[in-house]
Amino acid sequence: MRDRIEDACRKVTRQVIGIDGVSGTAIGLKDGKGCVKVYLERDDARLRSRVPRSMDGVRVEVEVTGKVRRW
Repeated sequence: MRDRIEDACRKVTRQVIGIDGVSGTAIGLKDGKGCVKVYLERDDARLRSRVPRSMDGVRVEVEVTGKVRRW
């Protein structure tokens, strides 16, 4: 299961990481199950529509975090 989630995360990352407004991706949990998280800078319907709802049977969740900066 973990390999499938990691593979889905890699695929989602390649698909969304260059989109303006996407802060990053990660593996996370939703309702006790593994998922891929996509972090957005702002809550925007057009931006959300560019994020897949699932990848290879793995749920993709969107979280609005604001802009993420490195220290």
